[in-house]
Amino acid sequence: MFMSNQPLTETPLEDMILSAQEGDQGIQHHLLKSYQPFIAKCVSEVCKRYIDPQTDDEFSVGLNAFNEAMMSYCPKKGGSFLAFSKLVVKRKVIDYIRYIQKTPATVSLDDNYNEEQMENPVEILAVNESYRKEQHALQLREEILDFKEKLDIYRLSLSQLTKVSPKHRDARETAISVARMLHNDAEFNSYVKAKKKMPLKDLARQVNVSKKTLERNRKFILAIFIILDGDYTYLKEYLKGVG
Repeated sequence: MFMSNQPLTETPLEDMILSAQEGDQGIQHHLLKSYQPFIAKCVSEVCKRYIDPQTDDEFSVGLNAFNEAMMSYCPKKGGSFLAFSKLVVKRKVIDYIRYIQKTPATVSLDDNYNEEQMENPVEILAVNESYRKEQHALQLREEILDFKEKLDIYRLSLSQLTKVSPKHRDARETAISVARMLHNDAEFNSYVKAKKKMPLKDLARQVNVSKKTLERNRKFILAIFIILDGDYTYLKEYLKGVG
């Protein structure tokens, strides 16, 4: 949270947002003023032209949307505030442009596009859901890129995995259970990380699977081991449905 004896320039953005949400109007006004260039840029990207903060209604829409994003932002949902606010601002400006295009005469923001329309809770939910999906896709993409790098260290690739993954459910479940054992057993875990391969002979003694079967599913087992051993929130979720 913002501390009164701490300069604003040294205060984390999320701390200032929390203070604004708790009623600190000084911080709220500071953020609205400080981020006007950011807001104007977001609005300009939608309108495809220079936006004058003093005269363009679209900027007023963007400013109100930024304030709305600031008051509804929840860091626990993941993602940065600026990414979230940019989405909210653009969505509101697009809605405003659609609104005035449907109106026969040119209207200003104060004429008909009132504050109640700007704060439609259904729209806020829709934006939050859109933002959540966008962040999910982004994080999943980052996990896959990291996973591909780890596979390369083990001399594996995604294209190989599509070819060697067990076709039958029972075989996949068995391979996953072997991968879990490799991951959970400290000695096996260390061996795999150091050698980048499985201790087939010793492993066959510990599991009810033949050495031949282990060798056939080696690449798939190692890939699952990599997922289990990494910081892969989304890949581990997908892993639950692999069996």
